[in-house]
Amino acid sequence: MLSSCGQSFGCAQNAGGAGTIYDSSLQTLKVSNGNFTTHTETPLLGFPMTRLWSNVLVECNARVLVPLLWSRVQVTGQIRLLTKGSICFGLSENPISEFELVAEELLMSDSVIKVYGAFRMYVKVLLMWDSKIQIDGGTKDVVLASMLEARNLVVLRHGSVISSNADLMVYGQGLLNLSGPGDGIKARRLFLSLFYNIEVGPGSLVQAPHDETVQSSLDALSRCESKTCPSELITPPDDCHVNRSLSFTLQICRVEDITVSGIVRGSIIHIHRARTVTIAKDGTISASELGCKEGIGKGTFLKYGAGGGAGHGGRGGTGIYNGMKSDGGLAYGNADLPCELGSGSGGSAVSADSTAGGGLIVIGSMKWPLSRLLIYGSMNSDGESHRGTTGNSNGTFKGGVGGGSGGSILLFLQWLLLEKNSSLSASGGNGGVYGGGGGGGGRIHFHWSNIATGDEYVQIASVNGTVASSGGSGNNDGHFGQDGTITGKKCPMGLYGTFCTECPVGTYKNVTGSNSSLCSPCSVVSLPNRADFVYVRGGVTEPPCPYKCISDKYKMPNCYTPLEELMYTFGGPWSFAIILSFTIILLALILSALRIKIGESDITYRATNAIHNDGCSSFPFLLSLAEVPGASRAEETQSHVHRMYFMGPNTFREPWHLPYSPPDAIIRIVYEDAFNRFIDEINLVAAYEWWEGSIHSILSVLAYPCAWSWKQWRRRKKIHRLQEYVKSEYDHSCLRSCRSRALYKGLKVGSTPDLMVAYIDFFLGGDEKRLDVASTIQKRFPMCLIFGGDGSYMSPYYLHSDTLLSNLLGQYVSTAIWNRLVAGLNAQLRTVRQGGIRSTLSPVVTWINSHGNPQLERHGVRVELGWFQSTASGYYQLGIVVAVNENFYKSLHPHEHGPEFGERSRKNIAVLLQDFNQANQDQPCTSYAVSRKRLTGGVNGGIINEGTLESLDYKRDYLFPFSLLLQNSRPIGYAETLQLLICILLLGDFSITLLMLVQYYWISVGAFLAVLLIPPLALLSPFLAGLNALFSRGPKRSSVTRIFALWNITSVINIIVSMIYGALYFWLSSLAVSSVHHVYNAKSFKSREDNEWWILPVILFLIKSLQAGLVNWHVANLEIQDYTLFSPDPDRFWAM
Repeated sequence: MLSSCGQSFGCAQNAGGAGTIYDSSLQTLKVSNGNFTTHTETPLLGFPMTRLWSNVLVECNARVLVPLLWSRVQVTGQIRLLTKGSICFGLSENPISEFELVAEELLMSDSVIKVYGAFRMYVKVLLMWDSKIQIDGGTKDVVLASMLEARNLVVLRHGSVISSNADLMVYGQGLLNLSGPGDGIKARRLFLSLFYNIEVGPGSLVQAPHDETVQSSLDALSRCESKTCPSELITPPDDCHVNRSLSFTLQICRVEDITVSGIVRGSIIHIHRARTVTIAKDGTISASELGCKEGIGKGTFLKYGAGGGAGHGGRGGTGIYNGMKSDGGLAYGNADLPCELGSGSGGSAVSADSTAGGGLIVIGSMKWPLSRLLIYGSMNSDGESHRGTTGNSNGTFKGGVGGGSGGSILLFLQWLLLEKNSSLSASGGNGGVYGGGGGGGGRIHFHWSNIATGDEYVQIASVNGTVASSGGSGNNDGHFGQDGTITGKKCPMGLYGTFCTECPVGTYKNVTGSNSSLCSPCSVVSLPNRADFVYVRGGVTEPPCPYKCISDKYKMPNCYTPLEELMYTFGGPWSFAIILSFTIILLALILSALRIKIGESDITYRATNAIHNDGCSSFPFLLSLAEVPGASRAEETQSHVHRMYFMGPNTFREPWHLPYSPPDAIIRIVYEDAFNRFIDEINLVAAYEWWEGSIHSILSVLAYPCAWSWKQWRRRKKIHRLQEYVKSEYDHSCLRSCRSRALYKGLKVGSTPDLMVAYIDFFLGGDEKRLDVASTIQKRFPMCLIFGGDGSYMSPYYLHSDTLLSNLLGQYVSTAIWNRLVAGLNAQLRTVRQGGIRSTLSPVVTWINSHGNPQLERHGVRVELGWFQSTASGYYQLGIVVAVNENFYKSLHPHEHGPEFGERSRKNIAVLLQDFNQANQDQPCTSYAVSRKRLTGGVNGGIINEGTLESLDYKRDYLFPFSLLLQNSRPIGYAETLQLLICILLLGDFSITLLMLVQYYWISVGAFLAVLLIPPLALLSPFLAGLNALFSRGPKRSSVTRIFALWNITSVINIIVSMIYGALYFWLSSLAVSSVHHVYNAKSFKSREDNEWWILPVILFLIKSLQAGLVNWHVANLEIQDYTLFSPDPDRFWAM
């Protein structure tokens, strides 16, 4: 069904108008022209008011005219304009009509609505696609403002525009969306209000005034000469209705959220009662170049000279051309509440050569501040820059026009985000070519609302972009305009600056204001050394400023360590040290008195060497194993044939073992094959299990004193096992004597008390028949006696003379002489160290020659120092060779006691031992020559004298520094004084240890555990071991004291660990602190840091070193009480 117009083939514009189709059933009016172009309009003179139409459709190039002065178009459904359809309200010659359009929906696609007069639209939905609504209010202000109300939705897309050259109000309760490029709403004065959300899409435009090329706004011009701030900017009305007396050209009122991705422009922009304004990356809210052409701060302009820049927040720049100067405009306005437009460069307001200042942007109000302003793009109110040249009528050039001044941006808000690459500016414009002066900068003011203080303070601005109110640049000789102002509301106490940030740490502010100089530095007089001023939320409002220790490990308020807190409780380090010293001395005296009281019943020791007398008493956890049961009997002495020593140091790696070849002394009393089998069996018994060595290795790392005790325990178990094997399990089948095999009495195992040397004694069974076998018992000499010990602190060398040896040698010398010789020799041997055996053994050789042999030779006996039984590992044993002249005793009769006979006997022994020494000359110590074997009593070895001493091998001491602290020394006496000093040092050791542990626990739990547990138990055990040593009684005192000394020296490793950890901690803390710049604390780094961490470890090391020396003397006093043993005079030594 068609109702299109007729066509005019001669003149297309004379085609007829479109017809109408009315569907009465649907109550729908359709105006369509069938896509034929026409300029003829179809008039609609009236619309029913009683029974409303449902829909009105205008489409297909149809043109509808509503020509009445007042008309109301109202339908119950849709009004659709499609496909170049249009509706024109009123007549262009007389635009004074008023029209109303009421519908549910207004849908426009590629169509136009033209209104001449005032237009009021009431719809729920307005959708525009490539369409326009054009309102022409005429040049006279005789019509009321147009109002478009779309309660639910307004969407403009694909280049749709709503424009008015008069006042325009757009209301709604839902969404106003300008979708993209070409979409826009423009009016001379524009009011957008009551929407929930306004979205200005990329490339879209919201602008007032309507056209930039025409004078922007009479209302804006009315503000150019005013020096008062209009009240409607500060306290605008709440109703958001249009009032011609208001100064706004563009107002957005009572909109929850505004998102600007396009452009919002206006001379005076006011956003009121909004919650959030977001300017996207490509979005702009701008009043630039829309201010006054002249104004209060206009610049001067000479006819033939350059123009001065306009002034506002700063004075305009002077224009200079051909030597003529034009002053810039003056500054005006209030920096704390700017509400003025920027001024122009001067000259006629209509002159094309003049420049305009920036406009005015006001967001929020005193009563209704904006909640959040987020700027990712730009907000500006810059002055105009002159871009052309000015010429005279004769073709010459004039001086350049000055730049316009920046406008004003007044923000009432609660929170601001100015993101990176965004800008907020009110800068002056640049002067024109040929000497134009730059415009002065404008004014920007942040009027913060409800600035929280104290603990409720929150940051009110995050500024990463640019905030500028700089003056414009002058051209050629023209001067720059002065910078404008950027101010903020006066900040409360504790805050400063434009954005009311907290005063820097270390400052306080107790007055209201924004100047940074109001943040006064805090006094550092009462600031502790290890403290820094701390951040306080909301800033510090009153002195003294709060501070915090540089680490949580320090204790407030003085920032002391726990150790320092303890010290300063007693008045400081020196007072604490004095009090601690007196306390330690007092406790030491009490302990000494208690020790003496307990030890009254045990105040004597045997006069001879303790090592000699008490057997295993010098060694902890040992029972005496030196005595072979029953060996003291005279018949066993007479039946003794030979003592065969085990080889090796009796360690887990190199246990005891016997050589396979039987010595010559027993070759006639044993079966060689059976003897070799016996050697295999007993060597197997003497070997240690693998786990025993593994436990020893583990304990050596964890706690060496425990490892030493473990080794001695396993050695004791081993010698018990050897004794049990020989006594009960072995059938003695290697012996020729039937009686010995039957009674199990031909072999007996013994050892030295320190379990370093073991031996097997061979005895005759008594049933031997051959005289040559029985005569072997007379061939015991030269006899080899091997020293016990290994030259270490815990096992010094010593000669163990049991009852059997004493009885054997008692046949030649008296027991008293022999025991005195052994005591003196042991006194000399105790200072021999394996690590320095060459130097420490020389005095022993000298002592034997000066004290021992001269006395023994009177009885036909001579001794020589020797080494014996070298093993493949290089271990060898020291001992003595006892040589006896048997002829001296065979021919001895009562009448032969003359001096000539004794002299002859001594000469015979001297000749024998001379041959003995000569045999050792020029032979290495590891040789096993047959002649040497004979001279050393059938044991592999050699004689040690001045000539062979330097050829002795020795083990390099890898723990040499510790051997300086632990060494066997000679006694010095003063026993009670020594024990008192040791008690004092023991308490001091324990006290300093506890203080050091407190110090390292403060450093870190890791440091505390490292110092305490590397090695474990060693740091605290010396105190308990020392108390045990001091209060021990009986013959084991020296053994327990040696254990204490071993724990004491082991704890030095803990001190070394503490030094290493302390140095590492100090180095790391120095790096950390040096990387932090302490602005307000000018105290030196040394006074702040714990550079005295090393004092306690060093003091503890010195105490332990001194304690070790005193313990060495104390052990010597316990073990040797006869000081004449060290007498250099042989006569005094032998005076018994």
